[in-house]
Amino acid sequence: MGVKRKKSETEELVEGGKSNDKNIESSYKKKREILPSMIKNKEKRSIVHAKMKQEKKLEKRKKLKARDANEKRALELGEEPPPRAIPRTIENTRELDETVCRPDDEELFAGNDADEFSSVLKQERTPKILMTTCRYNSTRGPAFIKELQAVIPNAHYFKRGTYDLKKIVDYANKKDFTSIIVVHTNRREPDALLMIGLPNGPTAHFKLSKLVLRKEIKNHGNPTGHKPELVLNNFTTRLGHRIGRLIQSLFPQDPEFRGRRVATFHNQRDFIFFRHHRYIFESKESKGSDSKVKKVKDAKGEKIVQERVIARLQECGPRFTLKLISLQHGTFDTKGGEFEWVHKPEKVFLVTCSGYCLEFHHFEKEAFSGEGVIPATTDVEICNN
Repeated sequence: MGVKRKKSETEELVEGGKSNDKNIESSYKKKREILPSMIKNKEKRSIVHAKMKQEKKLEKRKKLKARDANEKRALELGEEPPPRAIPRTIENTRELDETVCRPDDEELFAGNDADEFSSVLKQERTPKILMTTCRYNSTRGPAFIKELQAVIPNAHYFKRGTYDLKKIVDYANKKDFTSIIVVHTNRREPDALLMIGLPNGPTAHFKLSKLVLRKEIKNHGNPTGHKPELVLNNFTTRLGHRIGRLIQSLFPQDPEFRGRRVATFHNQRDFIFFRHHRYIFESKESKGSDSKVKKVKDAKGEKIVQERVIARLQECGPRFTLKLISLQHGTFDTKGGEFEWVHKPEKVFLVTCSGYCLEFHHFEKEAFSGEGVIPATTDVEICNN
């Protein structure tokens, strides 16, 4: 006996009398649609992919033109233009943080007058920074510190040698330093940054990544000796406010605007991005036809070419990213130190096909206060289910 052929969906719909022309057309379209991943030939696959990408681009451009035309038509008729759709991003869809500082928070601003940074930020003390490295150092560590010295005024570099960090803290207190910055290197690459406020702390430990020195930046500029302007973005939570004041205490509070230098710390998704720029004003002749350019004449009646001033940014370096690992009360103390905040790992369980449970940790922000507690490192444990 022969095996009966299985009828297609289209044939079943036609025989059952349930189909119409639209259903048949849609089923044929699905069959005719070929995705690039279905094509085995690499050259043909890349051609089809490029064609599909171009079609999507043209379709998007048509939608934008139609939207602009509708807005223009509505404005000509004196009507309100249709509202634009707001794109869905990680920033506008994340959960609201309860610790966000409000402008009317009197308790927060009253505490600012009595915290560890108030004397520097009120200009009662001049910021004086001591910079050093870890004991086992590489050439890239001092090179990074040299560029940090160009960013932060009144910063002094001392070789670490074999001195303990507690002895360095005592020495810095006696010499009237306001902060200590320690650059830690691993495999000849700076990977951590320690900021210690003096004389009473706090101590912030940051993970350092994506370091780019000045000579590696294309078309970089050389900074001048003027005091820079400081820009802090998105330090809005209680923790962010405290870290922002710690960073602010490293810089003088009377910037010299003539130098046109800007140091930016931009906080986004709990990563702090640092950039160092200088802004330049250039005068260029205005382009365009004689009808568009305004004709100006002097007292003698001669034509004067108008010049327009253009402002642009030039990066001076370095460029790096910071992520906060812990914030500790007081100066550096690994044994009896009290932590204000640490990255505490959270356990997540995954059951595998073989019946074993993989227990692994991923870092999660959590406000924490305890004595001598340090977050565990990321690890993987296998246990019976």
